[in-house]
Amino acid sequence: MTTYTITPPASLKASVTLPASKSISNRALIICSLTGSQLLPDNLSDCDDTEVIVRALADMPDVIDIKAAGTAMRFVTAFLATTDCGIHTITGTERMRHRPISPLVNALRHLGASIDYVGEEGFPPLRIEGRQLKGGRLDVPGNVSSQYISALLMIGPLLSQGLELHLQGSIISRPYIDLTLWIMHEFGADADWTGVDTIVVKPQPYTARPYLVENDWSAASYWYEMVALAQQADAEVTLSGLMDGSKQGDSSVRYIFSLLGVRTTFLSKQPGVPTTVTLKKSGHCVPRLEYDFSGQPDLAQTFVVTCAIMGVPFHFTGLQTLKIKETDRIEALKTEMRKLGYVLHDTDGRELSWDGERCDTMTTPAIDTYEDHRMALAFAPVALCRPIAIRNPQVVSKSYPHYWRDLQQAGFTIAQD
Repeated sequence: MTTYTITPPASLKASVTLPASKSISNRALIICSLTGSQLLPDNLSDCDDTEVIVRALADMPDVIDIKAAGTAMRFVTAFLATTDCGIHTITGTERMRHRPISPLVNALRHLGASIDYVGEEGFPPLRIEGRQLKGGRLDVPGNVSSQYISALLMIGPLLSQGLELHLQGSIISRPYIDLTLWIMHEFGADADWTGVDTIVVKPQPYTARPYLVENDWSAASYWYEMVALAQQADAEVTLSGLMDGSKQGDSSVRYIFSLLGVRTTFLSKQPGVPTTVTLKKSGHCVPRLEYDFSGQPDLAQTFVVTCAIMGVPFHFTGLQTLKIKETDRIEALKTEMRKLGYVLHDTDGRELSWDGERCDTMTTPAIDTYEDHRMALAFAPVALCRPIAIRNPQVVSKSYPHYWRDLQQAGFTIAQD
């Protein structure tokens, strides 16, 4: 087992080129393929999750292994179901074969898709025979992963009757649904909300076009964390390739971190044009943070770690999808934060809180990552405040492959055990 022990720089002064957005890359790839064009988006993410989609769409093997990429499993399943590309089996890692897929399969079957479970009912692998689907009205729960909803929306323009999607109950991760609709519009789709819980996609084919992928606000969150945790008042990080007014849901990180003392400045605010963002300390921090992460669940780990290390009590809600991610992130956070001396409490697997309760800690705790990239990404910045080690650090390749290189260029020392 590889372990990295991380030592911080004397002062944090860094200029970072962030990876391309995984969320945008994956959506743009599927839509580009649905146009029938050979054009690929520019500035595609080089992370594992995007590369498995690139390979699947380029090679179309009989058995498609998407490894640990949950986004790829959902998006490629819908793609295969609605395109006349033969019969394929889609599978993944052991963890992926225990991540639920039935909400998407049930919805696609309702539209006429031919999908069979190869193993356990409700979970991958799936055997899919592609065919033209009619579409029409579809009722789906709004509190399931937004990736199911995005997968359905993206195939909507190819359905002969279009798609009228009704989301039942509370709707989580709405910013990711809006991101999907925005990218669909960029490729000529006629798709939009027609009510608080209804989205209509007209049967109007996509149009092929060149497309530039913005850099990743999710990856930016870890550099915000570093500025917040840095001991020096003059800590500063510049990040390239981000947009003011970004459609990425995780761009809200700039507003949430402003509550924890990090100020964001854009070099340019020209709409739709990537620019450089500078992060500095503002000197102002709330005494307690309460936030609903139902729209940005991937930011939860970053803020759990940051708040506790800063000594800011918190109560976070909207975390119900964390239990079905790469790992059960609720339990993983409780376990690993205890190694750092913090006792977290959860409520029904939907909320996490810390009221200041402490426990014994280790001198140099080794954080387990549970095959979850965001555990490694969120815990590494703790090195700015105390010694820390990260086990199985290679998991960052899922979304931010050059994270450790970027840390070293920012002055961190990384020793491998």
